[in-house]
Amino acid sequence: MKKIIVVTGASSGMGASFARQLAKESAGFLQRGKTQAASDEIWIVARRKDRLEALKKEIEGLGEGIPFVRVIDMDISGRDGARALGKIFSDEASAEGSSEGSVFINVLVNNAGFGTYGEFAETDVEREMEMVDLDCTSLTGITGYALPFMGKGSRLINTASLASFLPLGNFAVYGACKAYVLSLTVALAAELKQKGIRVTALCPGPVSTEFANVASRGARKEVKHGLSAEKTVAHCIKKSRRGSLYALMAFKWKIASWASKLVPRYICAWFTYKFNKRPSN
Repeated sequence: MKKIIVVTGASSGMGASFARQLAKESAGFLQRGKTQAASDEIWIVARRKDRLEALKKEIEGLGEGIPFVRVIDMDISGRDGARALGKIFSDEASAEGSSEGSVFINVLVNNAGFGTYGEFAETDVEREMEMVDLDCTSLTGITGYALPFMGKGSRLINTASLASFLPLGNFAVYGACKAYVLSLTVALAAELKQKGIRVTALCPGPVSTEFANVASRGARKEVKHGLSAEKTVAHCIKKSRRGSLYALMAFKWKIASWASKLVPRYICAWFTYKFNKRPSN
């Protein structure tokens, strides 16, 4: 049986951090004799092949026991993207001998996604729909196609956001997408517990990645007050090993998620629309 780790959105930011750290985690399992938890391969999935190739070389230089790194450069957005990655899962199983039992996904990290800044009426509608395709449709499809290859001991990590707890003005579609991801993740945790699959929702606040530059189309180069992507991911991986449903590294993120239960949803949307403007080109 070939055991694999799959990380989407692996070309930068938290996705690249997940790939590096999960590869090292697998090597650590192997060194400690926990062969069942170790993986044979790690698949890094994103569109930017040059960045994936650079990450592959970096991971391969991390030391002994590192899984084989497979670069999968493709657009996983929407139904077609999810189906394409699902076909790779099935083709890999067929190549190994059968459609059942020959490939086992140890860890699936659904990290691919992006956001948009600005008032909904002023943002590009096509861009907003593309966000829904990647952040919601793709994540749903990839998870569905991966589950037949997962079982007891598998871990599923979905990147949600602190924005998932309440609707946000000037961040409307992104917040709605991440609310969907969080809701789906919690439901899956309940459904998959009996199968021994641990499910974790990563719900970070601001993290130092390319997110702001993409969301603002260059108007804001860096995430304001962003925390370390490496530390955020390390905390999430630790939580997923323990079977925790939520991963919120910073104390202020935990406070914000708790406080969201006390704030009326409309009031939060109105307040952030009025007082939390987000630049966009």
